[in-house]
Amino acid sequence: MMNVSILSETTRCQRSDEHSSAAVERGILVQSSFNTMCAIEYMKSHNVDPQVIERVLLHPDQRRKITH
Repeated sequence: MMNVSILSETTRCQRSDEHSSAAVERGILVQSSFNTMCAIEYMKSHNVDPQVIERVLLHPDQRRKITH
């Protein structure tokens, strides 16, 4: 297993996969449609890292920009 501390900042900031990215985006939609607790539970059920959940739901200014 690779030690995260040796990864570059760019590597650590990349989304791990499309499934995780989609779960985060849907979690943000759940928060705006329902509430933060529902979004937390949704994201936890999709195995989103707790630090990511905190960042995207509690600190929206720290969210990544959407890329298409």
